[in-house]
Amino acid sequence: MKKLIIVTLLVIIIPFLVVKIFVPIDEIKFKNMTNNIIRVKDEQGNITEIPFEEYVKGVVAGEMPATFEEEALKAQAVASRSYAMYQMEGSKDKDYDVLDTTTNQVYLTDEELKNNWKEEYPEKINKIKKAVAETKGEYLTYDGKVINAMFFSTSTGQTENSEDVFVTALPYLRSVASTWDEKSPVYTDTATISLQDFYNKLSLPYNETLTVEITSQTATGRIKTLKINGTEFNGRDFASKLSLRSNCFTISQNEQNITITTKGFGHGVGMSQYGANGMAKEGYDYKKILKHYYSNTKITKF
Repeated sequence: MKKLIIVTLLVIIIPFLVVKIFVPIDEIKFKNMTNNIIRVKDEQGNITEIPFEEYVKGVVAGEMPATFEEEALKAQAVASRSYAMYQMEGSKDKDYDVLDTTTNQVYLTDEELKNNWKEEYPEKINKIKKAVAETKGEYLTYDGKVINAMFFSTSTGQTENSEDVFVTALPYLRSVASTWDEKSPVYTDTATISLQDFYNKLSLPYNETLTVEITSQTATGRIKTLKINGTEFNGRDFASKLSLRSNCFTISQNEQNITITTKGFGHGVGMSQYGANGMAKEGYDYKKILKHYYSNTKITKF
C-alpha cells in the first residue's frame, strides 16, 4: 500500500507489487497488545516501536484521503487495525510485526503529514484522530478470529473473491457489488505506450504483429491469464510489468502504439475505499460499510 502525498488521486493502494500472505490463525494472541505496542520495519530495515493506536492513526492518514467522509475513515481505521493485528499474529518468529511498505500498510509520521498537508494539517489530522478515537480498540473477527482485512482503492463495480486473486479462499473475503466505485476519479484509465516499450517491459522479442488471447478471467471480468504472441502471462504480473492500475483491461494496437484501458484500481479483494466513501455519502455508517465488504464478520473490541 502506498504513501499518501499531496495529490489525492495518488493516495491509493498500488496493486500488483506484492502478494499478501494469508497466515493461518489458531487463536487470537497478540503478544504486544498488552503494552499497546507494534513493531514497524521501514524500507531501510529500521525497526520502530509505536503505540498501537498512534500507528493506526498514521496508517489511516497514509491509506485514505482525509477528505473522505468520516464514516469511511472509521471503516478504514477498523480495517487497518484488523489487518495490523492479523500481521502481528503471523510475526511470532520475526523481530518486527509489520512492514512500512506496500507489502503491508504505510505508516506516516506527524512530520511527514505536516510536510504533505502543510496549512491543512490541523484540520485533517483532527479528522483522522476523531475516526480512530471513535473506533478505538475495534477490530473485525470471523468465527472468533481476527481477519485479514484487505482493502484497495476502486473496484470494477464488483469486488473479487480472495481465491481469484490470492489463491486462498477466505469466507469473509467474498465478491460483493460496489457500484459506488463508478464515481471514483480512478475508475477508468487509459495508457498508451510504444510497441517497442510494450515488448521490452514484457521481455518479449519485437514483432510488428501483436496477438492477444485472453485465456482465463474471473467472474467479474478481471484477466487471470493471457497470451501475448503465444507467451502466457498471469494477469496481475502482466499488469505489474506495465504499471497498470488493475488487471481488468482491454488492449488495442494502432500501428506502432499500444493503448490499454483499465477499469478499477487495485487488487479488488476486501473493502473498496472509494466504495466505502460512496456508501458513507449515502448515509451508511462504518459498521454497515464493514459488514458489506467483509462477509459475516463482527466487530470485536480489545
